Amino acid sequence: MTLPADFAPEAVAAIRARLDMARAQGAKILFAIESGSRAWGFPSPDSDYDCRFVYVRPVADHLVLEQPRDVLEFPLEGEIDAGGWDLRKALLLALGGNAVIVEWAKSLIVYEEVAGFRPRLLDLLAEIVDPAKVSRHYLGLARSHVAKAGSFAGEVKLKKLFYLIRPIVALDWMEQRDFTSLPPMNMVDCLAETEVPAQAAGEIRKLIEKKRMTRELGTGPIPAEIACYLEARYGHHEMNLAGSARDEARQARNRGLATDFYRREAESQ
Repeated sequence: MTLPADFAPEAVAAIRARLDMARAQGAKILFAIESGSRAWGFPSPDSDYDCRFVYVRPVADHLVLEQPRDVLEFPLEGEIDAGGWDLRKALLLALGGNAVIVEWAKSLIVYEEVAGFRPRLLDLLAEIVDPAKVSRHYLGLARSHVAKAGSFAGEVKLKKLFYLIRPIVALDWMEQRDFTSLPPMNMVDCLAETEVPAQAAGEIRKLIEKKRMTRELGTGPIPAEIACYLEARYGHHEMNLAGSARDEARQARNRGLATDFYRREAESQ
């Protein structure tokens, strides 16, 4: 386990209780990590605890007419948000370019894990995940938050601004590497490894530090240097981001690799 020293013991206990409830429903938890702002590098004192986990069910659970759901969810209670995906769902989404499972597998904040599973999963994801598809995933996130903000010049919830900054920085990180690899999960690390205008990067770091110390940032205009950066880079990626080339042979190969991986992991539990 690698949990930060400032994680509240009662929150960790509440998360462990939910993981135990998942096990009581027949799930074998392969790993459980922290996602959200705490893992992305821009927490605030009142940030939720966002536990996400991947699980697999016994083979016998699949030999039934009515398949169990491929997600396990728990009601959001206070600052505790916990939920997980069946490994099959996670792999299918990865094949489609969804970056979430890659981020979960890279999280440095770990509640529990089966020894050796995440390295095996990351090796597979390196083979089957198409960075070009992942770039479209990040552009979709950015597009959603631009739509919610309405304007780069108006008032926004400053806490929510990070959900637009993160995918734009990730896209820049990927572009600067010719879209051949996937960015770090932690936005602070991603920013440090990306060529961003110095003034904009400095303002982003100031905002991160302010969020770290402030329970409620409230609303306000986007700082000018950040607004200029986001507007320019969002427009750039909207105009220039290419789709992935359709390669049916590679897709079939990747699906086969994912199927074999899923079968091995399910049969070994």
